[in-house]
Amino acid sequence: MTKAELRKEYKAKRLAIDGRERLRLDDLLLLQFQQISLEGIRTVLTYWPATHLAEPNMHLINGYLRHTIPDLQLCFTVMEQQTNTLIPSLIDENTVYHTVSMGITEPKEIVPIDPLEIDLVLVPMLVCDLVGYRVGYGKGYYDRFLSTCREDVVRLGLSYFEPIERIQDTHRFDVPLTHCLTPTEFYEF
Repeated sequence: MTKAELRKEYKAKRLAIDGRERLRLDDLLLLQFQQISLEGIRTVLTYWPATHLAEPNMHLINGYLRHTIPDLQLCFTVMEQQTNTLIPSLIDENTVYHTVSMGITEPKEIVPIDPLEIDLVLVPMLVCDLVGYRVGYGKGYYDRFLSTCREDVVRLGLSYFEPIERIQDTHRFDVPLTHCLTPTEFYEF
C-alpha cells in the first residue's frame, strides 16, 4: 500500500481504539520501553502526544525517562511552519506550553539545542514497515529533521500496530527508524 492509503487506514484504526483499550496499550508500550537499554542516552527529543490524533501517551515514556536518566536533557519539537522545519527545544519543569495549528502542543519559549547533541529521537508515526520506513502525517518535518542529526542517533517509533511488510512509495529523502516499539514487540532495523 502507499503512504496515503496507509495514512488513511491507520488514522482510522487508531481513532477506533476505545479509551480503556488505549490505556491498556499505553501501559504495555511503557512496559516494553522499560526493557530497552538507555546506556549512553543523555539527550532525548520527544513530543507532546496529540490526543485528537489518538497518539500513544508519551507522557508515560517522558516521565519514565526523567526518573531513569540522571541529568537527562529532554527536548520537545517546535514546528517552524514558514521553513517547514523542526527546532529541538530543551524543556524542564518550568516550561510553559501552548497549542499551535494542527493541534500540536509545544514549548512557548524556544531554548534551542543542536540536533547533533541528541542521542534518542522518539518519532511520531502511524505505522512502519519491516525495514523501518514509517508513515507519519505527510508533511516531512521529521524526515528533514532526522537528516540533520548524527548518523548514530537512535530513531525510535512507538506504535499501537505491528509493522507491515512494505510501504510501496518510499523515496530517497525518507529517513528510516532504527527501532520500533509496539505493545508486544521491540523491533531493530
